Amino acid sequence: MIHCYKLGGLNIVLDIYSGSVHVVDEVAYDIIENYESADKAALGAEITKKYGITAAEFDECCEQIEELREAGQLFAEDTFEPLAGNLKEKSKGVVKALCLHIAHTCNLNCSYCFASQGKYHGDRAVMSFEVGKQALDFLIANSGTRRNLEVDFFGGEPLMNFDVVKQLVAYARSVEKAAGKNFRFTLTTNGLLIDDDVIDFANRECSNVVLSLDGRKEVHDRFRVDYAGNGSWEKIVPKFQKMVEARGGKNYYMRGTFTHANPDFLEDIKTMLDLGFNELSMEPVVCPENDPSALTMEDLPIVMEQYEKLAELMLERHRAGKPFTFYHYMIDLKGGPCIYKRISGCGSGTEYMAVTPWGDLYPCHQFVGEEKFKLGDVWKGVTNTECQCEFAACNVYTRPECRDCWAKLYCSGGCAANAYHATGSVNGIYKYGCELFRKRMECAIMLEAAKTLDE
Repeated sequence: MIHCYKLGGLNIVLDIYSGSVHVVDEVAYDIIENYESADKAALGAEITKKYGITAAEFDECCEQIEELREAGQLFAEDTFEPLAGNLKEKSKGVVKALCLHIAHTCNLNCSYCFASQGKYHGDRAVMSFEVGKQALDFLIANSGTRRNLEVDFFGGEPLMNFDVVKQLVAYARSVEKAAGKNFRFTLTTNGLLIDDDVIDFANRECSNVVLSLDGRKEVHDRFRVDYAGNGSWEKIVPKFQKMVEARGGKNYYMRGTFTHANPDFLEDIKTMLDLGFNELSMEPVVCPENDPSALTMEDLPIVMEQYEKLAELMLERHRAGKPFTFYHYMIDLKGGPCIYKRISGCGSGTEYMAVTPWGDLYPCHQFVGEEKFKLGDVWKGVTNTECQCEFAACNVYTRPECRDCWAKLYCSGGCAANAYHATGSVNGIYKYGCELFRKRMECAIMLEAAKTLDE
């Protein structure tokens, strides 16, 4: 399977199963695009006439294509499908990451919040040290031979339970060496409660911090308001700037959400850059279709154009020695994720789980509150094995809609939560999200190809 597209002045040919990326001229592009479907003689007549080349030059291009085929770099066969089921089976029962819902409450009242303002459609609550300690013990006990374990302090707003966050990190540090483990902590915060103590703690203990900012003040303050309806932009931006500066401008993400109100999200990214932030992420909103914030089909061409213009801006700034990172454009064309990740995806429900303040286990944070997806708890472990098996069985080859998609080994089948909320099945697909993902991958690959050509 190949995918041919033109972007940023480049003619790009992707070989899906080998992962090879070819930047070619117009002649080769047209030949490759039609190589397996057209009669060779007819294709030769068409190409020689269109480009004014000789038959010998056409034959030479075809010979080069055949050399790439023989080298396994073009029209490669799919050798991964037979492995799909076995790969996940090998890691069965091994948990590597937990999302600790340290606080099911929040000091903001964002209408687009998938977590229902941090309550997850239930009662407000905060996690006790005892529950969190048991969660860490559960992770150690179920992590097999894995040394590096990931824990994200999440909410709601986790800084509303900061004392317990600190206690849990101290506990983890006290047991990790004897257990042969290394905990890596992440903190996700809206920023309102950041102070010097939080900054010092995060810089000392957190391998990453995720900071919520939607970009332009008017965009951010449209949704990210307190319970009195006041915007939070002016309160949090100076705190974020201080925290990022204290971290040396590294190991953080400025994470925004774009909605129907701002499909022109590139302007929000530019605002973040102007504020001094260079590690950026802008995510499409996750909400029901009838929500006023939901992205519409009318928004789609605007968003697609924004992704292209973003790639152009990133290339421009890279060439000017002022690069910045965009989370969804982080792609390694030379190494990339292993084939296990490409086939199996994020590992929700198997390698990764969310823990509620009460110690209940869910496949990920986006399933919390959906009672049928409750897997068990941190004391008894996974007891809803039928549900876990449903997640374990998911891979890119179990989704019929993914079979002929060129991007399947980049997205690994997509987000199970988005698929469920769109189709009622974790094995479905979120079609709108697929459109956005394919465009992001085209832009990311073009960007990396252009950088390589510059070297």
